[in-house]
Amino acid sequence: MSDSWAVVATAKAPVEEVLSFAAWHLELGVARLHIYLDDPQDPVYPILKAHPKIRAVQCDDRYWRRVARNGCPDKHQMRQTLNASHCYNAKNRHDWLAHIDVDEFLLPDRPVTEILAALPPAVLSARMRPMEVLARPEGPDAEGPVHLRAFSLALAQRHAETERVYPEFGAYLNGGMLSHVAGKLFVRKGLPDVRFRIHRVLSAGEADPGQQELPEIPVAHFHATSWSDWQSHYRFRLDRGAYRAELKPSRRADAGSVNLHSLLSTLEDSEGETGLRRFFDEVCADTPALRDRLAAEGLLREVTTDFAALRARHFPDVGA
Repeated sequence: MSDSWAVVATAKAPVEEVLSFAAWHLELGVARLHIYLDDPQDPVYPILKAHPKIRAVQCDDRYWRRVARNGCPDKHQMRQTLNASHCYNAKNRHDWLAHIDVDEFLLPDRPVTEILAALPPAVLSARMRPMEVLARPEGPDAEGPVHLRAFSLALAQRHAETERVYPEFGAYLNGGMLSHVAGKLFVRKGLPDVRFRIHRVLSAGEADPGQQELPEIPVAHFHATSWSDWQSHYRFRLDRGAYRAELKPSRRADAGSVNLHSLLSTLEDSEGETGLRRFFDEVCADTPALRDRLAAEGLLREVTTDFAALRARHFPDVGA
């Protein structure tokens, strides 16, 4: 017996990146991809709409009048969670629904349906932990394996490993991760009044009901694929995204309660791009030295992606 699974994501990215995300999960055997397009005029819409396993939604004013009491929310995080909640409550017909971003890719160690089917009936939500991709100058379509950093769940062990792997900046980081360590969820169908959050789910007011860790399916997060990619997203993340000022520090007061916003802003104010580049080179860049330090802690992973071949297989008419 196997359980069918679907994925919901809100997309605002270049066409090629959205198609890579879709092709990867189609290759894994997803039964349905629900892709909500943050830009209702996104040129990827007709390509997605033509695929029988993809439901593409244009998030225009009419859509938001139906879904949100006050129309389209200003914050993208709220738009993401409202879209995922709408999908689960109104559109999903499969046994499990995963809410992830279009720069996140499931990395199951065997077929996803088998992993989900093996979960006991009492498990209603399953948590997938992230691994962040190390940045290569050529970006995600470069030849060769993609390297990723993992982290340990045990907090004291994680902090000690982080400081060994990242000697200058490790004291300010949680597992070396620039985005989240909480991960994302698969949620079993049939729960009442589901309301997604970015890293959690509420059902009738209960947070993460029947939750279990799902180590068999980590999530590869393509948070920074190159220096230029990181730079292109840096200002948005600093103002409204993963590095915004209101987020709590990654570490406790032993690091001076400094969050990433404060750390990166201080580096930029004092040293300009040179300081940011030093941070990036130690924490993000796919260098032999970083790979060696991660490997010594048992935290180095690698995967072969070949997004170009997957796009050609699942969207053969694109660019023809």
